[in-house]
Amino acid sequence: MSSSSSAVPHQGADGPHGAGTAEIHLTRRTNVAYAFGSVGTGVFATVPGLVLAYYLTNTLGVAAGVAAFVVAVPKAWDVIVLPIVGRFSDRAAANVGSRLPFLKLAGILLPLSFVLIFAVPPALGVWAAAAWVFLAFIVASTAFALFQVPYIALSAELTDDPEERSTLMAWRVAFLTIAILLGGALAPVIRDALGGAYLGHFVMGLFMAGLILAGIWLCIIGLSKAPARVAPAAEGSLVDQIKVVRHNSGFVALLIGFVIQALGFAAMLGAAQYYATYIVGDSTAITVLFVCLVAPAIVVMPLWNWIAHRFGKTTGFLAASGVFLVGASVLFLGGRDMSLATAALAIAICGVAYGGCQMFPLAMMPDSVAKDRERTGEARGGVFTGMWTAGETLGFALGPALVLVVLAITGFVSSKADEQVTQPDSAITGVLLAFSAVPAILILISIPFIHRYGVESVKPVVAEPTRGDRP
Repeated sequence: MSSSSSAVPHQGADGPHGAGTAEIHLTRRTNVAYAFGSVGTGVFATVPGLVLAYYLTNTLGVAAGVAAFVVAVPKAWDVIVLPIVGRFSDRAAANVGSRLPFLKLAGILLPLSFVLIFAVPPALGVWAAAAWVFLAFIVASTAFALFQVPYIALSAELTDDPEERSTLMAWRVAFLTIAILLGGALAPVIRDALGGAYLGHFVMGLFMAGLILAGIWLCIIGLSKAPARVAPAAEGSLVDQIKVVRHNSGFVALLIGFVIQALGFAAMLGAAQYYATYIVGDSTAITVLFVCLVAPAIVVMPLWNWIAHRFGKTTGFLAASGVFLVGASVLFLGGRDMSLATAALAIAICGVAYGGCQMFPLAMMPDSVAKDRERTGEARGGVFTGMWTAGETLGFALGPALVLVVLAITGFVSSKADEQVTQPDSAITGVLLAFSAVPAILILISIPFIHRYGVESVKPVVAEPTRGDRP
């Protein structure tokens, strides 16, 4: 129960080599290599969230309600898969000293399945096309779980210094934001340059799969010799470990707040193409709007990192949430007659907030994992990150689905690529609500949970007694 952990390099060609219990710290190489992993995760999380719903309703002709099912269920499937991957990842790390085998398998499966999502043959009917996307997305989501869970678990194992974890997350979020910017900005451009229909989506998927492949394998190669704090795998079944994690009130509060925010950001992302088409009146404006949402996050990342060191992560997270509410409120109050320039400015305010709302929780989560390891002497980082990623994945999956539900309720009319339809006035209002009011409400709901984490995180660590000390 109280066995000490050890720092070992990830298993390479010569196997793992023990490094004792000496304190480990990050190098620039490790920071950069780890950050490259977010190129793959950023593209996968962004591109389907940005274009998949629109692809289903406006190219394949799938009804909005059915499309909501197609985009949500494969991600909801991850809620089951992710904790299981986390448990196996913990055991693998304890047995062979490395989580990299999971990353390598994902580095093959994820790019291949991503291409298939956007490779629907034109001859397929609407229901067959929906089924094709559904199955390909299930496989891709499972492959994503194989990468994301051990990848995030590493953030608590690559350094013993909580301050260095903030820097590690700043690097990660910077790369993540660049990947989101590249994926989100280029995907519509590539798609539209080739006609915006079947061929355009296929070439876009192929290009984005290449980015995913490059990001994952640069991460694997760079981390192959980095030391990591490997602890014995926690005893008991997966259910037992989930119960333990569930009783970590600070982690649970942070997770709930983060998931609610993920749902809000995903809803804004999922509604962006509809907003460009039906509010701005120019479907190609999606690239401008997306750049305005993501680019500011890159620019202000050093500022958020400074705030984390100067005022604390919880305070910074709450401040970033408040900034987002300002930008979303401007979008909502501007209504359906807002100019592109004003909308871009309001979205840029949301983009400033987005950087902080990504960096802070991602830096706070490994602190919770490290605190649990310090308290128990056992490794359940994979279980923690499995639950974290399951919640994050569910939030990002339900965001586009929530947009589609709003559109279905407000009477949105789906169409195939070669059809022209006129949307009812109620559907245009639904687009505005999905892009502005819904995300703002969700961010507001998350704030009490973030505050609760701040209260719990200041409590001192009390080591659990070993088995010999227990009555």
